[in-house]
Amino acid sequence: MSNGAETADGGASGDAVETPAGASRYVAGVDLPVSVEDAYDYHSRPGCLGRLVPPWESVEIEHSDNSLAVGSRVVLKTGLFGVSLRWKARHTLYDPPTLFADVQDSGPFAFWHHQHRFQGTGPNASRMTDDVSYQVPMKTFGEVLGGSMVRSKLEAMFAYRHRVTRDDLALMAKYPSEPKTIAVSGATGLVGSALCNLLTLLGHRVVKITRGKTGGEDEIAAWSSDEEFEKFNDVDVVVHLAGKSIASKRWTDDVKQEIRDSRVLKTRELCERMAKLSNRPETLICASATGFYGNRGDEILNETSAPGDDFLAGVSQQWEGSCEAAAEAGVRVANARFGIVLSPKGGALEQMLVPAKFCGGSLGSGRQYWSWIALDDVLGGIVHLIHTDSVSGPVNFVSPSPMTNREFAKTLGRVLGRPALFPAPAAALRVAVGEMADALLLASTRVIPEKLSSSGYEFRFQSLAEVLSYSLGKDRLPSEV
Repeated sequence: MSNGAETADGGASGDAVETPAGASRYVAGVDLPVSVEDAYDYHSRPGCLGRLVPPWESVEIEHSDNSLAVGSRVVLKTGLFGVSLRWKARHTLYDPPTLFADVQDSGPFAFWHHQHRFQGTGPNASRMTDDVSYQVPMKTFGEVLGGSMVRSKLEAMFAYRHRVTRDDLALMAKYPSEPKTIAVSGATGLVGSALCNLLTLLGHRVVKITRGKTGGEDEIAAWSSDEEFEKFNDVDVVVHLAGKSIASKRWTDDVKQEIRDSRVLKTRELCERMAKLSNRPETLICASATGFYGNRGDEILNETSAPGDDFLAGVSQQWEGSCEAAAEAGVRVANARFGIVLSPKGGALEQMLVPAKFCGGSLGSGRQYWSWIALDDVLGGIVHLIHTDSVSGPVNFVSPSPMTNREFAKTLGRVLGRPALFPAPAAALRVAVGEMADALLLASTRVIPEKLSSSGYEFRFQSLAEVLSYSLGKDRLPSEV
């Protein structure tokens, strides 16, 4: 197998790479709905590496040159059996739009060489093939001890990477546009960090909204000086996700006030100041929650359904109302009512994994409806709203398939290979977390995404089992050789 060095004219010359005797090989391909040039370009953009890191793996991108050029480097920080490891890789071949390659300089493998090959298969169709030669440490002994585990991890990783690549490219093809400047608050949160990564990958300029006194080149300290706020004159879209976590502390009167103020007061100030700008953003997408509807039993709820009457319903109503000044000034406002966002990197699913692995079951009666949505559909839905001018007002961000908590627990157990045997009694949950138990865990909210569906958004995931298998590394993509 050969590697290469980039020549002055952008071609490649071959430098031999010696593949050790007995090295294993993994090869897998995926058909993509774009031209070979667009498929290759996707991998060369900043943000791509972050999108391709599986969410179930504890991997941190410690350094990246954000380039595929020969000599560019990536350093990943990961762990193995509690020991911190750094995986240092170097790009060795760059031949657009058909090939690039990388080799491990140091890390968990005794040898690793990865070629990414691209082939056009039609006017708007291509195929990408990953070809990996690798060797585990300690050669034959290491292969006996961990070879099958490594193979299984590779099959899971590439199943995830190929699905993400295909779906992201389909999203790019459906919403082609000139690059926009998009300001995002809550950019370090579960949704915000993933959204910033995807928007960058799609070619947009992302500006992070901060709470500091001054912002950097790609930051806006939105709640500071008028001069700093003027930066919004250069912004096309604002995605406002910031707000105090509703599940980080037991609800006291003070905590509830902090939850309310972080959403209502901050959003009202943002929108009132935005309304006074000479060149206002075209669109504001502001977070809200399906808590707007309260505890509604089996009732099917859409965006026209009446609000509930509990604490979270009241906060959500005020939160959405605080956008009024921006809407009156001509900004298109969409209030994204998020359901339970599923990702093993945070939120409800992360908290459920440990009890589920120990055969935990439903919460309370288990008859309450949970309206869930895959993190990737949250991101895709936001991209859809950015590019769909006809949609405004409340928008339910949930999958088309709400299910009872008992069904949810059983599905999670099946994906993990564990029976959901031991329910958590409602009384015990109330003792453990107080008022939050009834509002977050035991309330029944059966919500459907009527506006997203009717305006043409195509969900990546409608099956809970599918999204859990995808995001927890349970899918497999066997080698083609």
